[in-house]
Amino acid sequence: MSSLALHRGLSMQRIGAMILRYWYLLLSSWPRLLELLYWPALQVITWGFLQLYIAQNANFFARAGGTLIGAVILWDILFRGQLGFSISFLEEMWARNLGNLMMSPLKPIEFLLALMIMSLIRLAIGVIPMTLLALFLFQFNVYSLGLPLIAFFCNLIFTSWAVGIFVSGLVLRNGLGAESIVWTLMFGIMPLACVYYPVSVLPVWLQYVAWSLPPTYVFEGMRALLIEGTFRTDLMLHALAINACLLVASFGAFLALLRSARKHGSLLSAGE
Repeated sequence: MSSLALHRGLSMQRIGAMILRYWYLLLSSWPRLLELLYWPALQVITWGFLQLYIAQNANFFARAGGTLIGAVILWDILFRGQLGFSISFLEEMWARNLGNLMMSPLKPIEFLLALMIMSLIRLAIGVIPMTLLALFLFQFNVYSLGLPLIAFFCNLIFTSWAVGIFVSGLVLRNGLGAESIVWTLMFGIMPLACVYYPVSVLPVWLQYVAWSLPPTYVFEGMRALLIEGTFRTDLMLHALAINACLLVASFGAFLALLRSARKHGSLLSAGE
């Protein structure tokens, strides 16, 4: 028995091989690297200047300095975490390689773990320069949030993985005709996650929907920390509990959709 693999268990060699494959794909294309840097930089510049304008013209936003840029950075973690996961998956679909992978010794859980790790790598490439840009241009240091930032990050990345796993399963079952859901679903969640405004702005009936989404707790927690100087542990624990349920459900959905794809032969004919 290899030291890197357990009998009938996970193989770190197979997971590492998949991560290495995606890493080489990323390095082989400068447009992919540029895209990872371009959009986060564009967002932080656009919203940063908007915050400067608001801070100069409204007392409330001046007192709540950093909430807009903080929201932009946290939103980018959520969105790019999901996108980094899904793009690595889509690259297998575009290359018509998914059928080969599923017929190899690679297990679905190993495949998903490799995609999760790859999403962290893609996220780091885009978000770290974004945070440095926010510090240099607008004197907003997201790292000054300290330990609460870890709670924010973990909850957001867990949500992004849950969404990424689920939409990947949908594309796996329905083919590339369902690819658009990869790019649009997270933007549909954004208004209900209350990224740039508190939950109280929403109608009462929509507030119940908002509180069912883990990112809502994170953005409310971020505003409480920046405006009131209070870290809301209760919000983070609620988000973590919902994320645990979402991750389990997304894993189950992916496996069910994979079985359905195998049954209907769509693994080998994953076109439009």
